[in-house]
Amino acid sequence: MSRKFFVGGNWKMNGDKKSLGELIQTLNAGKVDPNVEVVCGAPSIYLDFARSKLDAKFGVAAQNCYKVPKGAFTGEISPAMIKDCGVNWVILGHSERRHVFGESDELIGQKTAHALENGLGVIACIGEKLDEREGGITEKVVFAQTKVIADNVKDWSKVVLAYEPVWAIGTGKTASPQQAQEVHEKLRAWLKTNVSEAVANSVRIIYGGSVTGGTCKELASQKDVDGFLVGGASLKPEFIEIINAKA
Repeated sequence: MSRKFFVGGNWKMNGDKKSLGELIQTLNAGKVDPNVEVVCGAPSIYLDFARSKLDAKFGVAAQNCYKVPKGAFTGEISPAMIKDCGVNWVILGHSERRHVFGESDELIGQKTAHALENGLGVIACIGEKLDEREGGITEKVVFAQTKVIADNVKDWSKVVLAYEPVWAIGTGKTASPQQAQEVHEKLRAWLKTNVSEAVANSVRIIYGGSVTGGTCKELASQKDVDGFLVGGASLKPEFIEIINAKA
């Protein structure tokens, strides 16, 4: 079964209307592979701006959301609000949410369930820290994180799984194509055993962690790497090269 290549750009807490407007113009004018699904993760305050300026061929994602539709949750946004801005995706469980802001597996699972119930696509992030990889427990960590997400998913067609080794995010260290493939392959096997063979074959497992124009082609050639979640490079014109990694 062929899985549509998926490239997400996570802008994180970067940019302003001027710089993001210029980036959007570059993306809109760029020649991008029509066989790739592209989604840009904008800061929540710029979701409306990004959606109104980006071509319709690009999706937009929020970088986080809360687990209920509305209420006394100062500083939070809900899937209903995200959808009201014409945005159809949300990134959940990013390592910065887990490790900088202390979000638990349980909370990420609850958010995933609520976002999916409200019709958002979810880019669900998992990944091990350096001490966990060096301690030989990468599989244990990513399987546990994946299980909490899987327990909260009814419709897998709306889920993209993003494997991001935390030690490779923003560090300039990239997992080797072989290291990425190894974990992606094990994740697919886990899905086959614990969810279903159909889901294992159809769900897109993308790689994140210092993906650049220089590293993207070899990573994209790996059998179980179905795309990327790109951080810093998604704010630069080279994001177009990354989108076209398979072209």
